[in-house]
Amino acid sequence: MQHIRPAIVMLVLFTALTGLAYPLALTGIASVLFPWQAGGSLIQRDGKIVGSALVGQNFTSPTYFQSRPSATSAPDPNDSSKTVDAPYNAANSGGSNLGPTSKALIDRVKAAADAKREAGWTGPLPADALTTSASGLDPDISPENALLQAPSVAKARSIDVAKARDLVLAHVEKPWLGFFGEPRVNVLLLNLALDAQK
Repeated sequence: MQHIRPAIVMLVLFTALTGLAYPLALTGIASVLFPWQAGGSLIQRDGKIVGSALVGQNFTSPTYFQSRPSATSAPDPNDSSKTVDAPYNAANSGGSNLGPTSKALIDRVKAAADAKREAGWTGPLPADALTTSASGLDPDISPENALLQAPSVAKARSIDVAKARDLVLAHVEKPWLGFFGEPRVNVLLLNLALDAQK
């Protein structure tokens, strides 16, 4: 008992410290210093939450800029032992785990490239237009990807291509401190700005 009692006391103590006190303290500090980010970076339009700046959405209409492909899945409603594609399913974040020699990956990338060419994309295709991110939830695309989509979005909306390109360039986020990360465009924010252009 003299050995078990200290072990139980330490277990309870460290559970309280690392499982309760530490997370609550960090959540409290984050809520004070970074309230928008700690709240999920939720974006509202007309008082209604339309998404998060941190989680991508599956835009399928040709009148919107398209997000990066997503490899997330969900349980098949007809057979729980199987899964079905569910792009940007935040409850099941993850990549496809397909390697560069995978025939399934090669076929998927080739199909995506063919679809982009049929949609009128010209020139080199950015990698983020064809491949998924590690999380499957990436909300951003490269400026090159967005600029390649501008002509088809402009055509679908009957607006000037230059106007669509200017909107993309106005939404390019620079690398943090000038060198952390890559320039990027948040697709949800870009599409909301597009909708605001009446």
